[in-house]
Amino acid sequence: MLNKHNNYKHLFFDLDHTIWDFEMNSKDTLWDLHLKFDLASKGILDFDAFYDTYSVHNHRLWDRYTKGFIKQEELRWKRIYLSLLDYKIADEKLSKAMSHDYLDILPNKTNLFPYTIEILNYLQQKRYVMHLITNGFESVQFKKINNSNIAKYFTEVITSEASNSLKPHKEIFEFALSKSNAQVGESIMIGDNESADIQGAINIGMDSVFVNHIKATPTVQATYTITHLKELENIL
Repeated sequence: MLNKHNNYKHLFFDLDHTIWDFEMNSKDTLWDLHLKFDLASKGILDFDAFYDTYSVHNHRLWDRYTKGFIKQEELRWKRIYLSLLDYKIADEKLSKAMSHDYLDILPNKTNLFPYTIEILNYLQQKRYVMHLITNGFESVQFKKINNSNIAKYFTEVITSEASNSLKPHKEIFEFALSKSNAQVGESIMIGDNESADIQGAINIGMDSVFVNHIKATPTVQATYTITHLKELENIL
């Protein structure tokens, strides 16, 4: 059992891949697009293979976006364009149409990781003040939060757009602390992304919880590491 005698008052959660199951929701959305745009007639017969292709491009472009190499709009449509290009479909118009619909459909998906609602209720009952810090697009993120019925748990939602910064940069964390009227020493960051969430917390001097859903080998030293959200009960 971990030491629960902590001074934490403010909990800063990441959203995607931490509590909102991005992979499942994204795959559901791309399946909707596969049907709507009849990609099978264009030679994309194996949907799972197409999704894997998309995931590779999405991950790489998100990394470039986070590091400031590309802009938001380029990320949005090029991940589709490059996926289609792997099937020898060089269609910018189709890519942009699919990108538009992807962002329209995705926030309506409501798959959360197991025990999300239970742990949020538990932490709320323990009187923690909870917030979100997300690199996702603001309009999309608020839709996800509202449609998943988790908005009531969070006092502040800090986005990269509002803060004009991205995790792991100190500025987004400084903005979050200021907006939530919190101090570093009474705060903890809870997220799945080591380079954004955990390194970001380290950069500002904040404790962190690495939510290692996929049981990857850690590469950044978090204060705590868990593989299931229920394990937060051992920390908080």
